[in-house]
Amino acid sequence: MFGLGPMELVVILVIVIVLFGARRLPEIGSGFGKAIKNFKSGLSGADEIDVTPENKKVDPSRGSGSNPGSSNTP
Repeated sequence: MFGLGPMELVVILVIVIVLFGARRLPEIGSGFGKAIKNFKSGLSGADEIDVTPENKKVDPSRGSGSNPGSSNTP
């Protein structure tokens, strides 16, 4: 796995335990798992994301989709 042997993984685990403490490890693991789950669900729902540029969106209260800088009156 990424060229890491068992000793390197143990050293990384010890460093993480020293930095965060043994009590916070379950919280960190849970948060990391939720982040991965949300990321995967976001990728699967990518077709539902509105990718229209902000300046091209139509404001329903303005009526037509004219440019904000232009006027509709002659």
